[in-house]
Amino acid sequence: MSADAEFEYDLFVIGAGSGGVRAARMAAAAGARVGIAEDRYLGGTCVNVGCVPKKLYAYASHFHDSFSDAEGFGWQMAGPATFNWATLRDNKTSEIKRLNGIYQRMLEGAGVTLINARATLTGAHTVSLLSSDGKQLQITAKKILLATGGWPWVPDFPGSELAINSNQVFDLQRFPNRFLVLGGGYIAVEFASIFNGLGSETHLIYRGELFLKGFDQEVREFTREEMAKKGVNLHFNTNIERIEPNGTALNVYLTTGEVVEVDAVLAATGRKANTEGLGLEAAGVALDASGKIAVNERYETSVPSVLALGDLTHGPELTPVALAEAMQLVDMHFNEAKPKPLDYATIPTAVFCHPNIGTVGLSEEAAREKYARIRVYRTDFRSMKHTLSGNTERVLMKLIVDDASDIVVGAHMVGEDAGELIQGIAIAVRARLTKHDFDTTVGIHPTGAEEFVTMRTPSRY
Repeated sequence: MSADAEFEYDLFVIGAGSGGVRAARMAAAAGARVGIAEDRYLGGTCVNVGCVPKKLYAYASHFHDSFSDAEGFGWQMAGPATFNWATLRDNKTSEIKRLNGIYQRMLEGAGVTLINARATLTGAHTVSLLSSDGKQLQITAKKILLATGGWPWVPDFPGSELAINSNQVFDLQRFPNRFLVLGGGYIAVEFASIFNGLGSETHLIYRGELFLKGFDQEVREFTREEMAKKGVNLHFNTNIERIEPNGTALNVYLTTGEVVEVDAVLAATGRKANTEGLGLEAAGVALDASGKIAVNERYETSVPSVLALGDLTHGPELTPVALAEAMQLVDMHFNEAKPKPLDYATIPTAVFCHPNIGTVGLSEEAAREKYARIRVYRTDFRSMKHTLSGNTERVLMKLIVDDASDIVVGAHMVGEDAGELIQGIAIAVRARLTKHDFDTTVGIHPTGAEEFVTMRTPSRY
């Protein structure tokens, strides 16, 4: 495929995050002339201030329990374990720099032109580029892909400027011995668990009755109990009224009248599409009611030559979703293929709180709305590991089955390595396997995972 003589690029991508980089590389492999602009860091949210550093911190936060668990297996520590925040933070930074380099080499190896500049749409086929040294450049492209992802949103209340967001939390100069998280989504729940595990006195404030809205209700309730057992102070039906400085600390005034003194406040109250300064109005690109970019099944915006994917558009805000959408987009626009639409209903996800959550398919509540009759299989137990460790953590496993077809339409787990385990189960759910298929699969013994193929008796209908 050769470049259209009318344009400098066949595809120009704004944003070098997971989706943008994948689309750029795949389009270049298809023969397109591709450029990509990024003014912050290669790899986007996931690599720099999202899933990668978060998972590294989640690993770190589990060691506290691991040291304690080891004693029941005969391991003796010479003295109490201590945690050094600076070591974790700086090692994380080194790893991210390594990954940034990998992304740059991948783009260069694919023949993609990387431009370190702020990109702004100026028309259906034109982009203005402003580099950090003030140099400006105009380029033209047959197609332009918007892949700038999301950005943390902090609500406005007195003292809200004293709170940090999820981009900033990884690089705190001092470890907060007292930590407060505002929010009830997966980011809030994960960071409450992480800092609790690292040794902070941790509070989670959420205005609703229970966190993780949209997840299976039993999973939410089970997680609440397990997190509380681990020492996270959960405050529901509560919000922050104001924050005031108190020396080097912060006084957080809650709507219940309570005042909590902490060293840091994380506002994990959601993310919004990162469209500010992107030039959408100048190009005539329309937004939907939620403030995201509206696209059709070909990822085309209201301006057909301008495409968008990932967190900018309506759909699950997950890195693997952006990657899958990028490959679909390239197949449609540069490989002249007609891939099947993505099955958003069976996309698995994990929450790396303590214990982890892994889930795929329908919650029990959603299944009851969709099907005339369902069967619910569930079990909760103390894992074999903790018979010797003395740890009271329990595991929840749950299957949701459409009674008429016997198809497993949902699978959920709360427990150690739930994300790792649910990935395999997700294949079965997406393939529409039946409960009979699960029942006739021989389990691996002794593992917790075998419970998914040994639950024989419905818990409820």
